[in-house]
Amino acid sequence: MARKGMEEELREISFVELVGIGENSYQAMELVATLRPDLILLDIQMPGLNGLDLIKSLRQPPMVIITTAYSEYALTGYELDVMDYLIKPVGFSRLLRACAKAQEFHALRQQAAGVRMPGLSLPSGEGYFFVKSNGKYEKILFSELLFVEAADNYVLLHTNVRKFMVYDTLKNMESLLPADNFIKVHKSFIVAIDKVSAVEGHTLRITNAKIPVSRNLKDAVMEKIIRP
Repeated sequence: MARKGMEEELREISFVELVGIGENSYQAMELVATLRPDLILLDIQMPGLNGLDLIKSLRQPPMVIITTAYSEYALTGYELDVMDYLIKPVGFSRLLRACAKAQEFHALRQQAAGVRMPGLSLPSGEGYFFVKSNGKYEKILFSELLFVEAADNYVLLHTNVRKFMVYDTLKNMESLLPADNFIKVHKSFIVAIDKVSAVEGHTLRITNAKIPVSRNLKDAVMEKIIRP
């Protein structure tokens, strides 16, 4: 019944095209291989493999939104780079926001795919660097950068003005950013230390974003962010 309701709500979202529904994890794997969707909505508890193991089994998984009644798997989900993690019952507005986030990410990735060269250049002066976006170089101040998110072969730069997706690696970004001001908190995230507004368990909050912290990095992250 819950799945049927979500199916009907997805059909109401104009930019979402529902192309297949799987009854279990094995059907879901077959649909992903055959249809090659941009996005899948996945429960954790399913017949066969659970949703997290299904993601791990895919060589090149599409964007994933988890929908589940179990909040305790959220960190594991984010460690698998899911787009969003929705706790049931999921209201339409929350589902819409998650899908809109995926749409924005997809559009940025498609845009960045046209530039198949490193999109970052070393700073030519103190306190900033340049990114290549839409065929031009744009200046980003270190003070404006909130966090950096890895996305396949790209990095998504979140600033307090807008987002930039460039063809580069998180490792390169880590070497570019000043270590006194930025710290890697997860295999997919680097954050600006002074932009962290709250810490809750294995999650950092920066503006409205929730950033996961890897278990093996938590002690170092907490020491750097929460100073006595």
